[in-house]
Amino acid sequence: MKKHTSKITAKSIEQSGLSEGYKAIAEYIWNGFDEGASYVNINYEGNEVGYLQELSIEDNGTGIDFSDLENTFGKFQDSQKAKTFAKTGFVKGKKGKGRFAFTTFAHTATWDTVFEKEGKHLQYQIKINKSNSQDYETSDDRKIVSIKCGTRVVIKNIFDLYGDQLDNDAFYEFLASEFGWFLLLNKDKDYHINLNGERLDYSIVIDDKDITDTTIIDDNFKISFVRWSKKIGDKYYFYFLDKERVERYRLHTSFNNGAIDFHHSVFVESKYFDDFKPTKEDSSTFDKNQQDGTFKALVQHLKEVVAKKEKDFIRHNKAEKLIERYRQKKIFPSFKNNAYDQVREKDLENVVKELYCAEPSIFKNLKTTQSKTLVGFLNLLLDSEERDKILTIIDGIVNLSDEERNELAKVLQKTKFTYILNLIRLLESRHTAVETLRILIYDLNKFTNERDHIQKVIENNYWLFGEKYHLVSADQNFEATLSNYLKFLEENDNKKPKIGDLNQDEKLRRPDLLICRKSDKPDHRTEDGLIEENIVVELKRPSVEIGKVQYRQIEDYMNFIISEDQFNSQLREWKFIIVGTTVDDYITGLYKSQEVKGKRFLVHAIDRCEIYAMTWDDLFKQYRNRHKNLVDQLEFKNSIKEELKAKDINFDKELSNKLTKKIA
Repeated sequence: MKKHTSKITAKSIEQSGLSEGYKAIAEYIWNGFDEGASYVNINYEGNEVGYLQELSIEDNGTGIDFSDLENTFGKFQDSQKAKTFAKTGFVKGKKGKGRFAFTTFAHTATWDTVFEKEGKHLQYQIKINKSNSQDYETSDDRKIVSIKCGTRVVIKNIFDLYGDQLDNDAFYEFLASEFGWFLLLNKDKDYHINLNGERLDYSIVIDDKDITDTTIIDDNFKISFVRWSKKIGDKYYFYFLDKERVERYRLHTSFNNGAIDFHHSVFVESKYFDDFKPTKEDSSTFDKNQQDGTFKALVQHLKEVVAKKEKDFIRHNKAEKLIERYRQKKIFPSFKNNAYDQVREKDLENVVKELYCAEPSIFKNLKTTQSKTLVGFLNLLLDSEERDKILTIIDGIVNLSDEERNELAKVLQKTKFTYILNLIRLLESRHTAVETLRILIYDLNKFTNERDHIQKVIENNYWLFGEKYHLVSADQNFEATLSNYLKFLEENDNKKPKIGDLNQDEKLRRPDLLICRKSDKPDHRTEDGLIEENIVVELKRPSVEIGKVQYRQIEDYMNFIISEDQFNSQLREWKFIIVGTTVDDYITGLYKSQEVKGKRFLVHAIDRCEIYAMTWDDLFKQYRNRHKNLVDQLEFKNSIKEELKAKDINFDKELSNKLTKKIA
């Protein structure tokens, strides 16, 4: 039986802006869910060259009632379904177009549907041809069947949709984006979509979801926050759904910050919206609408929820990525490789991160030079007395709200406190290490030896010989020490370094500590060259005085290095240091022979190698002077000194060689 769609032509259908391809398929899926389906099956098959032979969309909904055909197929763009789930989707399809969507990519569509009437299940078919889509045909009879209700539309003679367009990630992600929210909200009812027998995993487009229940005045609401992994529309909305989960109203969230890709949607379910009647303007009507006190309080609560989610997202995702990107692009200024500068570097990173959390737009679309200027400017302020003025400056660039201004002020106070606290902890840790060494050297000298006692402290506190050194090995025979040295330096750690033949005596020479630093000293012979510095430390027990024998031992280490081809680059420099309680006249004479070079503790120098001899007291004195200068240069030095004195640490006072306080 042929019937006519009222007041339209085939041409008007083609020119009506129907969705193409993916969106057309989505129209049919929404039709199924609108008809009460809990699942929709999409099946397709293509031939050897990729052409689709058939596409079918099947659901277990209520079917299409034959008596309602005039209101569904008979009226284009005027569907009887005033309540449709598709409104909340991202396809933005017009009600009434869905049945005809196939005309954008195929010639024929046939609906095989089963509906219930007076306790009986009736089955019949509907067919539409693209060439005369203003007409539709139905089968003459409606058979009584024992199968469940539902509809299966089969689309054939396809001309503008191909197998590889459906059998790829793009189509899969489109379905997940369009229907993910709906399947999530109906997860308890096991709503799902199957694609050629495979269940659609909509979680691939959801990076975060949070479902909570709340009460506003006297009404209960279920709030589902979703953060999408990709952009899902031009704007982001609060969707207000009735108890049937049909959209009754939507409102922009106002969190469309393009600087951070915060893609989100919020779905609010409640029977409160069953009789909600939104108005375009302020209205004095007694209908429940946007002017209702409960609704206004709900919106305020939703904005607070999204604001918190946005801050969490920025802090844990975008801010960390910004810091990592700035590191890779070398946006941050160069800091020395010592503990103090590492604290300064971390402080700067924290402030940049917190500023980004407060106002991401500050860092948006900056060129590399502009980013370096901004970060460099912040670093200068952080190191000066003007630290607290960062807030004033930023407030002059961006219009901060009172809340953002307060948050930023707290950040600057917090980072300053953290900066002081971390530095105090660092100094306290170092003071404890030095005091422990002093007890071992001076108070427990009869029991202390270099390997069992001194070395255990030194290998965890190699900064004593210079902030810049990296610990490679401790207490290994020379062959293993050099192997570890090469392993540290070489980019390919999997290649076992080859060491030249060593005799047994040479193998058993054991420097207690090998500390090295790679590529950090400027080469003054070239404009952009770097010299690699290395240090070998020989530790002596308190009972051993440094003399000719001990000097010869470390001189042997130096000669071994010089003789090894793998260590003879002109871009490597070596410092050999021997440390003991005292030095004899032989070492004193060597000091005098090297005075002309102006380097304290130097006893021998040849080519790119130097030998130094130090007493433990020299080392401790050097520690005190270096850290006293460090504290004195800080703009909050008085605060730090007070904290240190409370811990019995005073760099202004000379250390005595005999300690009265024992460290457990």
